Amino acid sequence: MAENTHIALPLKYRPMTFEDVVGQEHVVRTLRHAIEAKRIANAYLFIGPRGIGKTTLSRIFAKALNCLSPNGVEPCGKCLNCTEIAAGRSLDVTELDAASHNKVEDVKPIIDAAPFKPAASPYKIFIIDECHMLSNAAWNALLKTLEEPPPHVRFIFATTEGDKVLPTIISRCQRFDLRRIQTNDIVARLQHVCRAEGVKAEDDALLAIARGAEGGMRDALSSLDQLISFKGDTVTEDDALGVFGLVSRSALENLAGAILNGDVAGILKSIEMFDSAGKNMRRLSGELLTHFRNLVVVQALGTESKSIAATPDQIKVLAEQSKGIDPGRVFRICDQLAEMEDKLRYVLSVRTLIEMTLIRASRIATTATVEELMKAVRQLKESGGANEDVPAPAFAAQRPVPRRQPAPPDATPPPAPQHPRPEPSPADPPAPARGKAFASRSELLDDPKLNAILAAVPGASVTDIKERN
Repeated sequence: MAENTHIALPLKYRPMTFEDVVGQEHVVRTLRHAIEAKRIANAYLFIGPRGIGKTTLSRIFAKALNCLSPNGVEPCGKCLNCTEIAAGRSLDVTELDAASHNKVEDVKPIIDAAPFKPAASPYKIFIIDECHMLSNAAWNALLKTLEEPPPHVRFIFATTEGDKVLPTIISRCQRFDLRRIQTNDIVARLQHVCRAEGVKAEDDALLAIARGAEGGMRDALSSLDQLISFKGDTVTEDDALGVFGLVSRSALENLAGAILNGDVAGILKSIEMFDSAGKNMRRLSGELLTHFRNLVVVQALGTESKSIAATPDQIKVLAEQSKGIDPGRVFRICDQLAEMEDKLRYVLSVRTLIEMTLIRASRIATTATVEELMKAVRQLKESGGANEDVPAPAFAAQRPVPRRQPAPPDATPPPAPQHPRPEPSPADPPAPARGKAFASRSELLDDPKLNAILAAVPGASVTDIKERN
């Protein structure tokens, strides 16, 4: 290969050992222990979305099994077997792309070659990529060999759609579900690549690339390669956002803050700015939902939770925003955003739906609910802030006080009932102190204790005390 030939970053920085694999520690640990204990299963099935390392792990595992001079459980990468497997020309490791070779005649060479011992390796290994594309007839033809393979044969299957693999095949494999790589892990890997390539990239630019990759390392490296071709050795956040149509981290956090503060004007201005700049509005809704989901996690588990896929700067903002709002409100906002996600697939006016949903979410964040008002009233009653005989403002809608009908002018008022007041006995405990009685509505409205309690309820205020007929 000529020295000036460009090698794409996903290929140039493809992991060659278990130690280089990012974000799949649960799979790597199991495979390492299997090699150490010499408990190698007949077949392995790797399931997961694109670009997270299924084929890469298959090749690393094949090299580790057939390496002539391994470094413990790691392949050396230098022996003849390792170099031939990496180049795809090993006689003992066969790769089949089931997306284009999915018929019985395509798997028949595997069935015919399985009984023969490997040429120069401990194992004869068959790697079948996108195995869910194999036809039922091809699976049935392969089933007998898969169920009772020769001692020197091992199968490794990889697929993006595990639910399409026949249950009879899954039951004969050790299944591994690979997960999407977390954002901060992708950012760390991109920083390593930039240092190796001599590229100066802003952290927010790498974060934007990682967000756009949606958990796929291959997509992230491809995007970085594209940006380097576009901008050269210096990559900024604006470059990444402009190329991929993403919203900056700070703008997304400011929009979430406007929702939490009930700032309708700020919400509309942000949406106007994003739409005018040609941002991906459907992608914006998904990132907002992820942000508020992270708020729920922070409020429930704290900032140290491993289920938060965020950078340290993002976690600081999440911790700050989570302090000023009730968890129940955040959960209801997530419901609104999830409902919007579902509607966006069918609506024609995307911007209008997003605006109305975010305004509704801001009202959820700032408007007091009936439960909160009732709780405030109970606190007021328990603290003795108001006379029990005077209806509290929050009870006006719940327990209306009937208006007394005026008596006719010539009617004689009925005598007031006489209830003798029992004399307190010295042995009786002292009666509890009653709340303060208010002489007028204005005095009740100005009660500092009532207003202090209602001030703690967002959006709650008392403007008048009314009686219902």
